[in-house]
Amino acid sequence: PSDGMSVLLVDMRQAVGNGLTIRPIRTMLNHASTELFFDDLRVPVESLIGEEGQGFRYILDGMNAERILIAAECIGDAKFFIDRASAYAREREVFGRPIGQNQGVQFPIARAHVQTSAADLMVRHAADLFDDGQPCGTEANMAKMLASEASWFAADTCLQVHGGFGFAEEYDIERKFRETRLYQVAPISTNLILSHVGNHVLGLPKSF
Repeated sequence: PSDGMSVLLVDMRQAVGNGLTIRPIRTMLNHASTELFFDDLRVPVESLIGEEGQGFRYILDGMNAERILIAAECIGDAKFFIDRASAYAREREVFGRPIGQNQGVQFPIARAHVQTSAADLMVRHAADLFDDGQPCGTEANMAKMLASEASWFAADTCLQVHGGFGFAEEYDIERKFRETRLYQVAPISTNLILSHVGNHVLGLPKSF
C-alpha cells in the first residue's frame, strides 16, 4: 500500500502561475495556512528526492520529526498555562483569601502539572529514539497525543482559573487557548493515533 509514491522538490518561485496556485485560508489561529492547487504542474526529473516510488517512507520519517516537534511545543504551551494559572491563583483574593487555597482551583492546576510532566517524559523518549536513528513512529504518535491532551487540559484549567478575565486580551490566555486547540487535530488527529496504536501495536484489525 505504501509503494509507488515519489517525493519531488518544487521551486515555488517558478511554479506559481505555471501550474501551482496558492490560496490563503483565514483562520482563528496565529498561523499562516494556505491551500495548494496543482494543475498540470511540470517538475524536472532532477527534483526527485531519494528513490522513485519510496516517497511514502520519506514522508513518514518527516512526520515523525514533525510530531515530536509539535509535542515539544505542546509541553511548552502547557507549562505556560500552568505558570499563569498558578500565579493568578496565588495573587487573586476573594473573601479575604487567595483562590488557590481552594481545592476546586488548586487541584486542577496540580493535575495539569502531573499530566504535563508525564507527557514530557514520553516526548523526550521519542526524541531520543529519533536522534539515535531508531524506529520511533509509535513513540512519536503517543508523545504528540499525550502532550496535546496535557496542553489542552492545562489551557482549559487556566481559562477556568482566570474566569471572565481569561477572555481578556491583556492576560494573553485567550490567544494561547485558541492556538493549543489546534493540536488535537493537527498534524495528526487523536483518532488516527489511536488507530495506529490499535493496529500496529496491539495487533487489532484496521478500523478503516
